[in-house]
Formats: sequence, structure tokens, C-alpha cells
Amino acid sequence: MRSRLGALEDHFFATVFMGSGLLYIAMIFTSAAMAAGLVRVLLNAPESLIHTGGYVLGRAQVYQTMTVYGSKMAGVFMFSTSTILLRTMIVPRWIAFVGYVFGTILLLSVGTIVWVSLVFPLWVFLVSAAILIESPAQIADRNDH
Repeated sequence: MRSRLGALEDHFFATVFMGSGLLYIAMIFTSAAMAAGLVRVLLNAPESLIHTGGYVLGRAQVYQTMTVYGSKMAGVFMFSTSTILLRTMIVPRWIAFVGYVFGTILLLSVGTIVWVSLVFPLWVFLVSAAILIESPAQIADRNDH
């Protein structure tokens, strides 16, 4: 996406775009590390982990990091990316509006809908497919009108 933006890039939204994307990835890695730690302790000393309540605490931390905070960062990422997409017109406008709707869903849902986290990869797929399918000439024509 960045190669198509060029001089049209807004520095504020680019900073929010990059920061929220990095925070989302950091939360994924943190959740994976916490889950791997739980599995490792369960394999070596399951009794101590279960009796002390550490297992329940660890599971709750992994769940909260990914479903609450990770989805919020994904929503912020979708908002900043959708704003960039609308301003630069490098994909059809409807994809940016879908990003706003999905971002709102991610920001307002607090773990109540189990499958809500799937809207982020679906939207990323839409943006990626639009960028791959459209030629730079089609984008230039859309920006001229």
C-alpha cells in the first residue's frame, strides 16, 4: 500500500497507521508468548499451575490481550488505513467505508461477539485483493475524476 501512496501520504495518519499496526503485532506476539508459557508449564508441572490458579490467570491474560486490546488496535488500524484510502483513492471507496464499519464494530465490541475478530483479516483481504487486481492506471483515472 505504501508504494502506491507516494507524495499523497499524510504524516499524521501514516504515524497512527504504523503505530497501531505495530501495537497489534506486538499484542499477537505477547499473547502467543503467554500461551506458549502456559503450555510449557502445563507439560512440566501441571499440578502446581492448576492448584495455584496460575492457569486461570494466564488464560485470562491471553484472552484479554487478544480479544479486547488486540481488537481495539485492529480497529484503530482500520480507521487510519480507511482514512488514508479515502484520501488517496487507491482502492474503491466502498472498501474504505467497510473499513470504518468494521473498525467501529471492533472498537465497540468488548468480547461479547466471539467471531468479531475475523472482520479484521477479512478487511485486510479485501484491501489486498483490490490493490493486486487494480492497475496503477485505473487508480490514476479514479483520482482524475
